[in-house]
Amino acid sequence: MIYGHDPRTGQTVGDALPETDTAGVDLVVSAAAAAGQAWRATPAAERAQALEAVADALAAHVDELWQLADQETALGEARLRGEVARTAGQFRLFAEVIRDGGYLEAIIDHADGSLTPPRPDVRRMKHALPGVVAVFAASNFPFAFSVAGGDTASALAAGCAVVVKAHPGHPNTSERVAKIVREALPYPDLLGLVQGMGAGADLVQHPLVVAAGFTGSVAGGKAIQQLIDERETPIPFYGELGSVNPVVVLPSAPVDKVAAGFAGSLTLGVGQFCTNPGLMFVPEGDGLRKAIVEAVEGTSGGPMLAERIRDGYLGAIERLGELRLLAEGKAGEGSWAVTPKVFTADLDTFAEKLPEIGEECFGPASIVVTYREVGELRAVLERLDGSLTATVHGTDPDEAGEVAEVLGRKAGRLIWNGWPTGVAVCWAMHHGGPWPSATTASTSVGATAIERWLAPTAYQDWPEALLPDELKEGNPLGIPRRVDGRLQLGG
Repeated sequence: MIYGHDPRTGQTVGDALPETDTAGVDLVVSAAAAAGQAWRATPAAERAQALEAVADALAAHVDELWQLADQETALGEARLRGEVARTAGQFRLFAEVIRDGGYLEAIIDHADGSLTPPRPDVRRMKHALPGVVAVFAASNFPFAFSVAGGDTASALAAGCAVVVKAHPGHPNTSERVAKIVREALPYPDLLGLVQGMGAGADLVQHPLVVAAGFTGSVAGGKAIQQLIDERETPIPFYGELGSVNPVVVLPSAPVDKVAAGFAGSLTLGVGQFCTNPGLMFVPEGDGLRKAIVEAVEGTSGGPMLAERIRDGYLGAIERLGELRLLAEGKAGEGSWAVTPKVFTADLDTFAEKLPEIGEECFGPASIVVTYREVGELRAVLERLDGSLTATVHGTDPDEAGEVAEVLGRKAGRLIWNGWPTGVAVCWAMHHGGPWPSATTASTSVGATAIERWLAPTAYQDWPEALLPDELKEGNPLGIPRRVDGRLQLGG
């Protein structure tokens, strides 16, 4: 059986839920696949309406949902209300995306007999993957990266059915969210839910599953990839894994503003963000380091989402303990509580301890590395693993110089005078990065996340009557298309 737990007390909460066995996984996946056939053929305008209905349903149940999730995560009312709103917003964004139609990348090259050799009529667009998408829910966002998270919203928008493997950190919340979403969809079986580690393995190896999305640890991602490698038919794996999110503070940066922003970003959500600033490079001198000490000492810890996550944090702190402790916040309260800690080293010492010292510590911990000259940073930054984000603080863009160039190859999102925690859900967002932050170049947040669940088809000299409406002459759906090399916005 699977039980939810209150991180503040460690005690079980909610109902005991059975683990889904192999037969149960097959039943859920098969039902989703059957519903997915009808969903894939549903016009985009109708799919958009269904996504908006899901958004409305989530928003309508926010009072119930935040309280249920708080029992299993201790994240608090303000955070959880905001997360439900963000989750609903993701569904609304993807309703806009599929109404727009640009995501299909429709292209038409008319036949041209004057060429040598003659060119046939070729038309291309993207379609939903023909099968079920497996989604592994994350621990740290019980709504926005869980059952109704971005992977689910984008896959449904693409036209795919989805089966989610619930995270054990919030099993009852997962069950309730799944029920709310199903009731809002025209085909309830479009969204399936399974519980238990064994169910996750069965899910990703099921022959009707055509792609998988995961947000979690590097170890977890590697385990899923190994299961995929054992399949008779390989499938794409979109994993968002560990990230240290380096921050470079240039000499021109304002001291107090940087210190306060760092402390707030570091401890937001008890540091349980994939965009937590786990590494910060600062100029030598006492001014900024003193401000950092004061800012961090003013923070407080809190309970982590699960006992296993707390134990992982404490183990990582032991690894960082070979460095000098610079500052720590107040101890958190609760059975699974931890204390914010910031360690420090000079650039040479940090470089000597790479790569191990540069691994992610999931939680409110970071390393402050001091440097003498900005020019010294390039060689060390080159040795860092890929990250979801990289940040530069300063007042003179010219001062960034080589630092910006290196970070541009190390991260998927570059931030100037801001902080990496907080990922806007919008058309332009990219939430991915070089390994190990992600397994591919795709994003898990924003409009282009839909690309994960699409594959192109080209139609050569195909009869007009058999073409999808998106590729027919006259553009009956009014979508953006590229015709004979020229972009046409439709309408």
